[in-house]
Amino acid sequence: MRFHDHRQAGEELGRLLLDRVADTGGTDGTDGTDVIVLALPRGGVPVAAEVARALGVPLDVLVARKIGAPRHPEFGIGAIAGEDPPVYDGRALQMLGLAEDELASDVARERAELHRREALYREGRPPPAVEGRTVILVDDGLATGVTARAALRHLRSRHPARLILAVPVCAPDTAETIRRDADDVVCLFRPDSFRSVGEWYEEFAQVSDDEVIATLRRPGFVRSGPGTRPASHRR
Repeated sequence: MRFHDHRQAGEELGRLLLDRVADTGGTDGTDGTDVIVLALPRGGVPVAAEVARALGVPLDVLVARKIGAPRHPEFGIGAIAGEDPPVYDGRALQMLGLAEDELASDVARERAELHRREALYREGRPPPAVEGRTVILVDDGLATGVTARAALRHLRSRHPARLILAVPVCAPDTAETIRRDADDVVCLFRPDSFRSVGEWYEEFAQVSDDEVIATLRRPGFVRSGPGTRPASHRR
């Protein structure tokens, strides 16, 4: 199984989540909560947009940043979200012979980039309210899971009613270990042989900052507070 692109992956994930969220009481607040979809930029945004469209709920972003290994930045050994302390992959640190304090400069650099992207994507508006809501965190895939773990722990500290991680494809072992940080993990495809997220997409073009901003500006994705729904989905 391979997805054609981010959009198709999001459409399929949205259909599955429509049934899953309905089982918890629906998306219109009738169970005392309402639902918001948060995307991990940048790759998670086009996936999350289709999920939010399927559910008829607000879309926003949660910026988290990977901390890469020295001289191998593509290999994630930790991640940050908000102003929280870094979340590290202990096994990776041990394997590389690294101590957390050796990564202070890397953390500072990624924190600055996190703030830059938050300002760019939010365009002056505050982070969405999540307390008491069902929050669906969406990315385009789950490999090591360290970035998703940092994001989930950050969200958990803001007291959502329910916290769901949803991805189209994931490494099976990672999906199991990350369950302790979420109330539910929804994954369409868990291939036994998993090397990278991109190998499970026919088209895996990098998502740009401009695409993220354009998606968040769409009229159907009005960022709203608890108890309200996007304009295009109000009844």
